[in-house]
Amino acid sequence: MTIDLYINEANDYAQDIGAPIYHPHVSVIHYDEVGEIRHTLNRISCYGIFMQEEFPEGLTYGIGTYHEGDGSLMAYSPGQICGKLDDGTRRQYHGWVLLFDNELIQGSLIEQKLDDYQFFSYHSNEALILTPEEKDVLSQLMANLRRELETQSQSFGHNEIIRNYILLVLDYCNRFYYRQFKEMTAAGSDILSRFQQVLTDYYTRGMQKTNGLPSVKYCASELCLSPSYFGDIIRDALGESPKDYIRNFVVMRAKNLILSGKTIDRVAEELGFEYPQHFSRMFKNATGQTPRQFFDRQRK
Repeated sequence: MTIDLYINEANDYAQDIGAPIYHPHVSVIHYDEVGEIRHTLNRISCYGIFMQEEFPEGLTYGIGTYHEGDGSLMAYSPGQICGKLDDGTRRQYHGWVLLFDNELIQGSLIEQKLDDYQFFSYHSNEALILTPEEKDVLSQLMANLRRELETQSQSFGHNEIIRNYILLVLDYCNRFYYRQFKEMTAAGSDILSRFQQVLTDYYTRGMQKTNGLPSVKYCASELCLSPSYFGDIIRDALGESPKDYIRNFVVMRAKNLILSGKTIDRVAEELGFEYPQHFSRMFKNATGQTPRQFFDRQRK
């Protein structure tokens, strides 16, 4: 894979496509005003939000490729690969781009809330599909932010206002992703049943014998989702994390094995625990009783 452009700082992309530069650590680009641009495969070292009416076919996003032509929103964090390899063609795009450096947000509320913005680590098939109303909200925020960037940097509260606008953009992205999660659940998404089947198949195939307990990362991969996006869907649908769900699945399986008369050592082995004491500790933390106590009470 050959990188066409290294976006080391927020303005590197604007400079490459000939867009105006307003601030040393923030770039807001309106594609509609730039004209036709070439494709580039980029390695990004800042934070980025790309909101476009239509993304190019074969767009690289994280470790995958984006195949949809419909518009949506994609977010990038430092270290990610994004874009499309330069093939010599030029194209007019429509929408907005927001890029900001880590220097701008150090010590700010944005930095404190970064862990809340899980969408920075989603995959291409988890892009945010915006409604027309949501596009209008974000477009207005981008336009207002750019107007603030155009003011003199000596203006009172300039950088703080810029950070507040960025915070609003990120918070709205969270809200709109939450709406998307809700719609997926309301529409009868089969992710929960598929999650259950992944866990069942894991033990049916005996994978615990070599890999130990099923992990969140493994389950997300089997469902073609990033761990972050997967976690947000499960938490929204069930009110618990995928890790908790896996633990409860393992505990229920353990109860059945215990009641079948198998020894604690055998149960631990069949579940994928390396040591029986690790199984006993997990079981007691989850149920409030040891495996032996559970067996004795069920037999009374």
